[in-house]
Amino acid sequence: MSHALTRIPAYLLGLVVAALAGPALAQDADALLRNADRYRTGADNLQVDTLVQAYASDGTLDKERRYTVFAQSDRRTLVLMQSTAEQGQKVLMLGDDFWLLMPSSQRPLRITPMQKLLGDASTGDIATMRWSGDYSATLVGVEPCVDSTASTAAAPSTQASPPASCYHLQLQATRKGVTYQRIELWLGQQRHEPVRAQLYVQSDKLAKQALFEVDKALSGVSAMVLIDQLGKQKQTRIRYLARKERTVPVEWLNPMFLARSPVLE
Repeated sequence: MSHALTRIPAYLLGLVVAALAGPALAQDADALLRNADRYRTGADNLQVDTLVQAYASDGTLDKERRYTVFAQSDRRTLVLMQSTAEQGQKVLMLGDDFWLLMPSSQRPLRITPMQKLLGDASTGDIATMRWSGDYSATLVGVEPCVDSTASTAAAPSTQASPPASCYHLQLQATRKGVTYQRIELWLGQQRHEPVRAQLYVQSDKLAKQALFEVDKALSGVSAMVLIDQLGKQKQTRIRYLARKERTVPVEWLNPMFLARSPVLE
């Protein structure tokens, strides 16, 4: 490497390397995003048993809730709330439309993807498990995976250590009903697993930082930790306890059917 390049700061050097790689790498940004989605889903139609844990400012567990998430193809997701405090409640996502269904009402209630479920976990955070198709991706460069200035979360020993070098992608929303208008995303350079993200709302304010925990087998994301960037840096951990392929009956994805059918299983 020339003396001129050795004097370039590390973060700028990553941009130089990406630029020198030529147009082919830039054109693969959407493919990188699809690869990252495989770590979050693994199949077009999926059942995911999910545990959401909200932590107080001092790091102690405040509340937790359980959800069964049926993530289906074509941006269709049904969320069944399993904890006693929310028993019988459901959230249905069909494209850009979100409904909340209460067991005491036969009228589906329109909600937004930013509607809070627990802590900083919103309906969009639980129901949306794919980015490709909702965002256009641009490769910013190659950068360190760990941001030394950002908040961190203690990763359990069952998680793989984050890689050293990441692709930095900028994701811009291509449709109205997404949870975040813009996402800055860092993926492991070798395997393209999601490492961390910065999540921006419509006003272009940084709302949350997301840290992704990948299991040691590197087969999938086992948890997403959301860190509030607008308030007191509280953390919410979304744990994916189990995944399996499952296609639900088509009527389960009809808000009027769900309103008339409080029990599905």
